[in-house]
Amino acid sequence: MKKIKIILVDDHQLVRDGIKSLLNGINDLQIIGEASDRIELYQLLTSLSPDLLIMDISLPGISGIEITKTICQDYPGIKVLMLSMYNSEDFIFNSIKAGAKGYLPKNTSRKELLEAIYAIQSGEDFFSESVSKTMLKSYVRRATDDEKSIEKSSEILTTREIEVLKLYVEGLINKEISDKLNISIRTVETHKNHIMRKLGLKSTVEMVKFAIRNKIVEL
Repeated sequence: MKKIKIILVDDHQLVRDGIKSLLNGINDLQIIGEASDRIELYQLLTSLSPDLLIMDISLPGISGIEITKTICQDYPGIKVLMLSMYNSEDFIFNSIKAGAKGYLPKNTSRKELLEAIYAIQSGEDFFSESVSKTMLKSYVRRATDDEKSIEKSSEILTTREIEVLKLYVEGLINKEISDKLNISIRTVETHKNHIMRKLGLKSTVEMVKFAIRNKIVEL
């Protein structure tokens, strides 16, 4: 039976001892090393080839998130499971962005820790229930904020600006819009500039894509 080789990365010996006690007696798991900081970890990696790092976020000198980012770049075959006392969305999302495959709070159970190890080793991501709830709340909040932002974008445009925007979406050029609305080309361009400034856009293409994607105007 091939063992899953693990290195523990935490600056507290007590924490490392606690993890070792949780994993003690699991035949297909092998803790092959321990590190309290980045230097010790990289020294271990010169001679050891772990499958998984169980990584703390708070480490001396540099955070576990930064170490994770470097590890995932330098050693793409090594997977990282974050084990942290912090459960905020910033730490969670930054860990995922850095390349971590899982995130557990330090008060996790032995059962959940084992589930995370096996899931990550099999190629899946794993997050504890509390972490998943934090991620879901963040997603819902951001989605709501985006929706409000879209609503606000359409509200700050005047009726004429929306009318001009719709014609741009339909593919009309300035002269055609000028003729259709019986206004000067200069006035069309002024409306266009106002629309792009209000929506924070830089080109006609961006303006059309934004309008379609966010359904500010209907085709």
